Amino acid sequence: MLSIGEFSNICKVSTKTLRYYAEIGLILPDEINPENGYRYYSIEQLEKMLFINRLKSYNFSLEEIKTILDSEELQDEKLYLELTRKKKVIEKQVQEFEKTLDQLNNDISNLRQGKSIMSYLESIDVQLAEVPKMYLLSIRKMVHEYEIAEEYSNCFSKLIKKIQEDKLTILAPPMVLFHSAEFSPFGLDTEFAIPVKEYVTGTRDFCPGLCLKTVLYGSYSELSSVYAKQREWAEKEGYECNNALYEVYVTDPSQVLKESELITEIYYPIKKKVSNI
Repeated sequence: MLSIGEFSNICKVSTKTLRYYAEIGLILPDEINPENGYRYYSIEQLEKMLFINRLKSYNFSLEEIKTILDSEELQDEKLYLELTRKKKVIEKQVQEFEKTLDQLNNDISNLRQGKSIMSYLESIDVQLAEVPKMYLLSIRKMVHEYEIAEEYSNCFSKLIKKIQEDKLTILAPPMVLFHSAEFSPFGLDTEFAIPVKEYVTGTRDFCPGLCLKTVLYGSYSELSSVYAKQREWAEKEGYECNNALYEVYVTDPSQVLKESELITEIYYPIKKKVSNI
């Protein structure tokens, strides 16, 4: 038998942590001396503690680890599924860190060259574009930011099904219009739409007219920078927004392997400001 101190030293886990693990039923002492309350662990429990430490190193929560340990009959099957799931989570985190690291390196490089880290805004191209009237088949609803990806998939699946049933003709890639003027705790007033050739029941006119247009190649995380640059351009040139902002998804996000393959067109409908003079 090993005292709690010896067990703690071998497994590199504090005695305080071991007592907490015992409280939540994660790993219990093999024996507790009834006279002095001293705790002892068996040699066999070393492997269990190392197993717990290994799962913790993969960022499993204690609750998740306990669930795996408690599923004794199918532990290997449960463990395989959980490790596979955690692997996908970590891979996504690695991609995010790599993207952040690339951005950080670019900022450091710019500073070394005497440039501002915000100099990337200069590469965002803003153009004037006259967009003709179009017919939209759409679904409009209040959507929270964290629901956008799921609603994108659900709404466009329904729209495609409707288009197929009614034998309509798609004229352009799917788009999302943002009607909200400001943040709301109830979500954003969002319209998922597909331009079609036919004007039938369920479609509506959309007349963007004069717009600021920017083509974004890469991650959606850069969208806010595009909107900032477009708003800055409009203010400088004496324009104001007069319709819903919208994004056109030239590439389907579900069909690309890398974010760098994404192509998105961002439109900011505008009109000349009326002078008060």
